[in-house]
Amino acid sequence: MSGAEFSAWRPPLDGVVEVLSAHFTGHAYPMHAHDTWTLLIVDDGAVRYDLENHERDAFGDLVTLLPPHVPHNGSSPRPFRKRVLYLAQSQLPDRLVGASVDNSGFADPGLRRLISSMHRTIGRPGEDLAAEVHLAEITARLRERLGVPMLSDHLSRTPAHQLRDLLEHHVVPGISLRQAASLLHFHPAYLVRSFTAEFGMSPHKYLVSRRVDVARRLILAGRPLSQVATESGFYDQPHLIRHFKRILGVSPKAFAPS
Repeated sequence: MSGAEFSAWRPPLDGVVEVLSAHFTGHAYPMHAHDTWTLLIVDDGAVRYDLENHERDAFGDLVTLLPPHVPHNGSSPRPFRKRVLYLAQSQLPDRLVGASVDNSGFADPGLRRLISSMHRTIGRPGEDLAAEVHLAEITARLRERLGVPMLSDHLSRTPAHQLRDLLEHHVVPGISLRQAASLLHFHPAYLVRSFTAEFGMSPHKYLVSRRVDVARRLILAGRPLSQVATESGFYDQPHLIRHFKRILGVSPKAFAPS
């Protein structure tokens, strides 16, 4: 008997058309096509599919990228669980369609972890910059896997320091990666990679750590905990508590002077 647990939604992030997670106990997709890049990971079981007369499998550590407008199907004799990001066609150049058909599935544990993290982050309140950073990293990594890297091996330190200065001026109000890239005249993926190489952390993690700095000073100054979150740039108190405990090992309440 077939059945499904299914969730699909449109996230508030330019470049991602749809996010989908599904658990099927029995289903076969007929031949169909999308107008997006289909970025797929299988968390349990396996999916067999045909792509331009080539039979392929998606399972385990494999990352699967199906190109737009190329028909494919999908089936599995056993239950399977998958997560999918449907990326706007503009996220990757059209010339990569052929390379994606030839190499639609590849083992890349690092990229798989990025995609999994993206699924956990995207749409979570207060984590917009984190989702942007993940998307920039994912698309850059996909281009490298398909043989058309966008970024050179040599990374200038200048954009990293420029981005840090920009983040410092927007600790509480925040700034999107797209805005930063426009202001600094660098591609978002280049900014992320330069920053991470220079400082050992992503722009998002840097911004969060600085917001925790602001929060702890507000707490020590006697500000009510109910106001500290928004005054330090966090979405709400749970958002503050989660990151505060992750960085400092204690909750804001435990950190406050008795």
